[in-house]
Amino acid sequence: MISKSEIQSLLTLMDDPDPFVQESVNRRFVELGENVVPMLDQYQVDLKQGEEKTRVNELIHSLTFEGLQTDFVDALEVGIKNRKDLESIIFMLSRFGNPTIDTKHYKEKLDHFAEMVAPSIRYKLDERKKASHLFKFVFEDLNFNGDQKDYHNPANCFLDTVIDRRKGLPITLSMIVMFIARRLDLPVFGVNMPIHFMLTYIGEREEFLVDPYDDGAVVSYDQCYFFLKKNNIEPKPEYFQMASDMDILIRTIRNLIQSYERKEQLEKVEDLKRLLSTVELYL
Repeated sequence: MISKSEIQSLLTLMDDPDPFVQESVNRRFVELGENVVPMLDQYQVDLKQGEEKTRVNELIHSLTFEGLQTDFVDALEVGIKNRKDLESIIFMLSRFGNPTIDTKHYKEKLDHFAEMVAPSIRYKLDERKKASHLFKFVFEDLNFNGDQKDYHNPANCFLDTVIDRRKGLPITLSMIVMFIARRLDLPVFGVNMPIHFMLTYIGEREEFLVDPYDDGAVVSYDQCYFFLKKNNIEPKPEYFQMASDMDILIRTIRNLIQSYERKEQLEKVEDLKRLLSTVELYL
């Protein structure tokens, strides 16, 4: 079992100008593998933002990415067939930003959210009222909202940080609603509209679009058509159809690629492109 002092010594030696020493340190960390990641993660928490913290985070990423990619392939081999499968692989993707994520903790948070709102919708027979209560609960009571100040922050793409910060992109806010709705047997799904991801409620008697970035406001197809036209995109019927689970996963990864490109973290961009290529093989 490696000690904290050895970890500190190895990290110090990473700055050694001797290439042999650097290679020896890298080899030692490779030998230790993912087993050392919890200690590295604990160590970096106490560091202030700076080169050393960045270096430790990059080391953690290098030690864990291969395992993440392997787990992705395993999940894709089984198949992403429903919202439950999508939730699992989206939390798996969160390991890209937080390799030591406690997935069980965040799934239990979603369970708790569903338990909180269940009594208010259980006896509401009107479909729109059920949906209205759910959207009000997520966007008003829980205060999930769009990140207007730092839209391209990678934290807006990872479901764990979206839950912690209560801020996200249209697609991650949509997934919060979808995954709570799944626990309540409510037919809320994603719509892969260009530029702006949307939600749709597909009930037995009615179907309507919802904007997750506008506090769950119900919007018309005409409003969406106008929005796309305004952004020089010719509206097509397929833009308003229910998104497949794989569509949602792919769009989430592409959003992450854009976020890390803006931060000029090109190694992470390349790793995400590798993940994306892997996912696209299963389309």
